[in-house]
Parts: sequence; structure tokens; C-alpha cells
Amino acid sequence: MGCSCAGDVVWLNRMKLGWLDRMVDGGLAGSVGWPGWWRDLYDDVKLNYTRDRAVELYFWASGVFLGEGNAHARIVLAKMIALSSLMDDTYDVRATLEECVKFDEAIQSYGMLPKYLHMLYLKTLGTFHEFEDALEPNEKYRVSYVQKAYMLLSKYYLQQAKWSNENYVPSFKDQVDVSTMSSGAPMLAVVTLMAAGDKATKEAFEWASSVPDMVHAGGEIGRFLNDIPTYKRGKNKKDLATSLECYMNEHGATVEEAAAALYAMTEHAWRRINRACMEIDRALLPGAQLAVVSLARTIEIIYFGGNDAYTFSGHLQGLVTSLFLKPVPV
Repeated sequence: MGCSCAGDVVWLNRMKLGWLDRMVDGGLAGSVGWPGWWRDLYDDVKLNYTRDRAVELYFWASGVFLGEGNAHARIVLAKMIALSSLMDDTYDVRATLEECVKFDEAIQSYGMLPKYLHMLYLKTLGTFHEFEDALEPNEKYRVSYVQKAYMLLSKYYLQQAKWSNENYVPSFKDQVDVSTMSSGAPMLAVVTLMAAGDKATKEAFEWASSVPDMVHAGGEIGRFLNDIPTYKRGKNKKDLATSLECYMNEHGATVEEAAAALYAMTEHAWRRINRACMEIDRALLPGAQLAVVSLARTIEIIYFGGNDAYTFSGHLQGLVTSLFLKPVPV
């Protein structure tokens, strides 16, 4: 998978080189920071079917954790999006159903892996240990919540792989129930709390891990906005029927009608999030705003205008250039 045209590839290569050379945010430009971590991970796992997206991953995390003092939180979130992206591409593009089952068994802490996935598995474990080492003693419990959320994400990826292998087209409801979770947003909500410092309490982790309606609505936004461009650009042979296709099948709708319905559902999901922000326990609100509102807002940017700017990164050119490379007048 890659960018939509040769011009995008040239721009991205230039952007990545410029970013590594010029970006200074809490030491990120060094080998111990984000660029070096991603380059080491991507080169070590040797999964050339996966998306190489150093800039885009950090941009995504930057939309959630704004401000000069949040460099570490951005790196933590970017690392978990990165691991999820590698796992997602493995389930979607490369692995057979048998390999998907074995990988999920390894993630759940048992089973033997296909050889080509050994390094990804080891890197994943190492990243969780790294997170735990960086937390204060009274915060180390947070990693177990993230691990459980990541294991659950793998289960939903596996369910989709089984449906794809069987050429099964689920009902719209069943598709949305599974693919909202496989969007990664509910898992990333927990990761965001892990990186949120004092804004996250243990009660907030319990709240997010239970996937309340507010968190589920954030996942729906990610799912619907992802599925519209996925259908329009054409599918790979392993791709599961999207929510757009399931809606078309169930309602006899055209592509345009189904897309309009999904956009309306996205709007309704935002209304549910807004209502939840007004009704939620005030002690949970700071964490909920980061874990759901900021994350969903960034997803809106990534998929703005019916585009998939994570896969086809040229759509982010202006925003990334402005955010990371252009000096701000003072």
C-alpha cells in the first residue's frame, strides 16, 4: 500500500528527511525519540506490506496531545497507533486465516507464531515493557488496561479475518458492532489515558475499558469515515464488506445514499459525544475529552472530505508542513 501518485511519494520522502533534520520537540530528532524508534521498528520487523507512516502517525498523536509539554504523551500514543497499524495491515493484507489465528493466540499469550511475525511480536512486548518502565510506581497499573484493550483489538481483527475468509457479508448491525471496535478508537482511548498524566484516574480507565456509549460513538466516527473512502478507492481481495456495503445490501441503497446515511450517523455520534460531555461525572471529564473528543476530532481531519489521508498521505501535505516545518512568527 502506498501514496496515490508519484508526486506524493516524492513529497513524503522529502518531508520525512526534513522532519528528521529539523523537528525539535523534547529531543524527538535524536535516535532515542520518535523518528528513530519508528525507523528501528519498521526496519526490524521487515513487513514490507505494511504502511510506513512516521510523519502521519506523529501527526495523528499531535491532534490529541497539543502543546509544547506533551511530547512524551504524543510519542506513547504514536507508538500504539503504529503497533495497531502493523497488526491491522497483517490481518488485512498478508496473513492467512491460520496465521491470523496463530498471531491472535500469541497476543493472548499462548500459541506459536509464523516466523515472519516473530519480530513484530517481540517488538510489541518490548514496547509495553518500555511504557511500564516510564511510568511512576503508582501509575504502572495503566499498562495492564492498555494490554487488555490491545488483546481485545486483536480479537476483533481476527473476527473480521474469519468473515473475510468465509466471504461472509454480515448484517449492517453486526458489521458495525465488530468494525467499530476494530477501528482502534476504543483501544486508543485507553492508550490516551495512559499517556495523560494527572488527567487520568483509575476510575477513568475503568470507564473507558467498559466502552461506554461515548467511547463507542468515537469508534463509530472512525469506522464510518474510514469505510467511505475505502469503498470508493476499490478493495483488495481480502477486504471484508465495509459498513457502506452492508448498508447498501440491507437497504437497497446506492453508494451515494449509503454514504449520506453514514455521514448522518457520524453526525449523530458527535451529538451523543456532546451529550455525554454534559452528563458525565465531572471527575471523568478531562480524561474523556482527551480520550474521545480529541481523538475523534483528529480522525475527522485524517478522513476529511471523504479521503483516507493516513494511507494516501498527500492529502495531509499542507497541514503537516504547516504544523512541523513552517516557523511560527512571534
